[in-house]
Amino acid sequence: MAPRSREDEMELRSNQTLVDPEADHPLPAGVDLGLEGDTLDIHDDDLNDSIQHILHRNCNTVFKIAASRMPELSKVAGKIGKMIAADMEARLLRATRAKGRGRNSQSKGRDNSPLDAWALDILRWTKSQPLALGDDSDESDHTGIYADYVAPFFGLFMLFVAHHINEWFMRDRASELLGLEDCRLILPIARNNKEAEGSDASSVAYVDPADFAAFEYGMFPIGSSVERQVAPAPHLVVGGAEVVRHKSDYGEAEQRLAKKTKALFFNQHNRRFAWGLTARSCTVCAYVFGMDDIWASTDMDIASAEGRQALISLLVDWSLCPVDRLGFDPSIRYSPIWSSVNPYLEIDVYEVDENTSHARKRTYYSQRCVGAADCLTGRRARYFAASTDPKSMGEPAFLIKDVWSTSGSGSANDTRESSVLNILHAEFDGYSEFSDSFAQLVSAGPVGIRQGDALVADTTDTAFAGLPSTSRTRQHRRTVTKLEGSLISEADNENQVVVAIADAMAALNTVYSKCKILHGNINDRAILLQKTADGIKGVLADFDYASSAGDNVAETPESVLFQSILSLENSGTGRSPLDDAESLFYLACSLGTLGINRADRAEFVAGRRLPISSWNKGVAEDIASIKRFHMSTVGSFDEEIQARMRDGPLRNLALDMYRALFRHLGTFGTRRITNAELEEIRDDDIAAALRALPVIDGRRDPLALRLQFVDEIISNLLDILAWHRNRALAALHAGVASTAPEPTTRPSAGPSLKHYRDEVPLAGPSKRPHH
Repeated sequence: MAPRSREDEMELRSNQTLVDPEADHPLPAGVDLGLEGDTLDIHDDDLNDSIQHILHRNCNTVFKIAASRMPELSKVAGKIGKMIAADMEARLLRATRAKGRGRNSQSKGRDNSPLDAWALDILRWTKSQPLALGDDSDESDHTGIYADYVAPFFGLFMLFVAHHINEWFMRDRASELLGLEDCRLILPIARNNKEAEGSDASSVAYVDPADFAAFEYGMFPIGSSVERQVAPAPHLVVGGAEVVRHKSDYGEAEQRLAKKTKALFFNQHNRRFAWGLTARSCTVCAYVFGMDDIWASTDMDIASAEGRQALISLLVDWSLCPVDRLGFDPSIRYSPIWSSVNPYLEIDVYEVDENTSHARKRTYYSQRCVGAADCLTGRRARYFAASTDPKSMGEPAFLIKDVWSTSGSGSANDTRESSVLNILHAEFDGYSEFSDSFAQLVSAGPVGIRQGDALVADTTDTAFAGLPSTSRTRQHRRTVTKLEGSLISEADNENQVVVAIADAMAALNTVYSKCKILHGNINDRAILLQKTADGIKGVLADFDYASSAGDNVAETPESVLFQSILSLENSGTGRSPLDDAESLFYLACSLGTLGINRADRAEFVAGRRLPISSWNKGVAEDIASIKRFHMSTVGSFDEEIQARMRDGPLRNLALDMYRALFRHLGTFGTRRITNAELEEIRDDDIAAALRALPVIDGRRDPLALRLQFVDEIISNLLDILAWHRNRALAALHAGVASTAPEPTTRPSAGPSLKHYRDEVPLAGPSKRPHH
C-alpha cells in the first residue's frame, strides 16, 4: 500500500454507496467465542448516573428501527401483527367471560394449543393482579404487581406471539416468500430450565413460565417448539428484560438493563447496537443502546388494546427484520449459525477505491477475539487474530480491529490511524530498528451494510436514522495489520511486560522527535509483544487517537484507566509527550496490581475493591481528581498504589517512573495550589514559577508547570526504562520467571534518577476526593 499524506485521508459519508463486487446474502449471526486474552475491565458498577445524561425518552421512532425497509416484508409484518392482535383480543374477551362465569379456563384451548391458558395469564397482567400462576383468586392490587409476577406474564406474551408466527410460517407457506433462514422466533430464556417428563434431558428443556424473572430473550429457528426447545447458544441472545414494581424504581431497572447490555457487547463480538425491555406493572418500554445515545420508546400499556398491539408489532418486527435491525453485524458471521460447536468467525473487510468508491472485499477467519468490547458506549473496539484461510486459523497472521470511530474534521478516527501508520513507515522506511516498532498496515476501510440492493457505509446516521442525537456521527471501520506477536495482555510474565513498555516508550519518543505525533491512547491493547531472534520486543499499535503536540483532546478514549490527568481534564493545556509517558506508567501500575494476563487475573474480582479501581469509575474529571490524590506525595502513591502491587519487576519500574513523572525538581507534584498554600512554599524558585501560572478556580496547577521540563523528564524516563529493560532481558535469558512472575527485591544500585526529589516542600497530601 502506497504511503498517504496527512491530507489524503478517506472520509466516507453516511449516504455514500459502496459497490459490492460480490452480492452475496449475509446470514444472521451472533458470536460468543471463548476469549483468549482480554482487557482490564474494572468499570464502575453504578451505571445510573452515566446513562441518564445520554438517555432520550419517549421516542416514537424507536419502533421504526426494527421495521424492515423492504415494503413487501413490512406489509407482511403488518398483516401478521394484526392477525395476532385480533386473536389475542378474542381470547382475552373469552377469558374475561369465563372468569365472570366462574369457569377455569387454564386448560388447553379449543384449538388444542396453550393459547387460551396463556391469554388468561396475560389477562391477569392487564389487571395488575399479584397472583401466582394457576391461582384463580379474584383478589387484586391496583398499586402494581411484583417483578416476580410480571416477568412470567411478560414471557408468556412472547410465547403467544412466537406460537402464532410459527403457525403462520407452517400454514401459509411463508418460507416461499421470506425464506426460513431470514426469519426467527423470539423466545424468552428461562432463568432455570426444568427437564420435560420423558425427555432427553441433555437436549430438550421445558420452559416453565414460573422460572422467568429478570430474563433474556433469544433467536430460535422457525419451526422450533415454542414450549420445548434446546436452550440457545449465548451468541443468539437478542437482549434483556428487567421488571420493577413502581414507577420510582424505573431508574433501577434501566441500570440493571444497562449492565446486562454491557455484558452483551462484551460477549457478542458482532454486536453493532442492542435492544432491551423494561416493564413496570402493565407498562412496557423498549430501548435501543447506541454508541453515544440510549433511546427509550413511548410506553406500551398492556392494559389497553393499543399497547398490546404495539408490543406485538415490535416482537413481529424482531422476528422478520434483517439481523442488522436487531443490532447484529452481517459482515461478521458466526459459523455454524445455530450451533456453538467449533465456532469461528467470518469477517469481511472492505477496502475502498477513493476514486470509484468500488469496495474490494476480503474475508478473514478467526477463532480468537483477543480484545472484546468492554464498554457500554463509545467506539467499542474489538480485536481479532485472523487468517485469510480457514485452515490456518490456528496460526493467525493478521490483527483485525473493529471500531466505531468518530468522523469529521479534526476528530480521531481510523482514517487518521491508517494515515499515521503510512506516514511513520514512509518516514522510517529502510530503518528496520525503527519501522519494526510500529504495526504494519495491511488495509483499512469502512464496514459495508446492505440496504436493499445497495451496500452503504455503516454509520450511526444509517443505523439510527430518525432518532434524536446530540453526538457526532460515528463510522464503523476495520483496520488490518500484520500480527507479529500478541497483545501485551497475553504476556507470560512481568519481565516481558517491562521490555514491551520500555520499547513502547522508545518508539513514542522516536515518533514525536521525527514526526511530532503523539499516540493519545496507550492501553493494554496498544502494545504488541513480538518474538525476535534476541528475545522479545514491544510494538506500538492502535493510533486511533493520534494527534499533533499541543492539540486539545477531541475525544476521551474509553480506556480512561490509562489516560493522563491533563488529558482527562482537557483544560486547554494541550497534549504533550508526557501524556503518553504517564499512560505507560498507569499501564505498569494496573498490570502489576491486577495481573498481566487472563490466567494471572484469578483474583480479578478483588480488584474492584482496590484504590486503583477508581481510575475507571465515573466521569473523566472525577478520575483525574483521584489520580491527583494518588500521585500527590510519595507516601500517598506508596499507600494507595505501590503497596498493593505484587512484589516484582513492574512494582520496581512503577516507583522509578513515578519519581521521574511527578517528583521533578522544577515542579510541585500534582496538587493544585491555593494562594494561602503558595505562601507556605519554602522553595523560592518553585513559588515564583507557580505565581507565574494562570489562576483557575482560585488555584494554580503544578502539572501545567511540568510542561516546561518535558525534555528533562522524557530523557530521565528513557534512561530509567532502558535500565529496567536490560535487567528484564537478562532475567528472561537466564530463564527467570519463564512462566509466571517471581518475587524480585529491589537492587541496591538502581537506575540513575536525575532532577527529582522524593518529597515536596509542603506538608501533607490533599484530601481524598469523593465521587
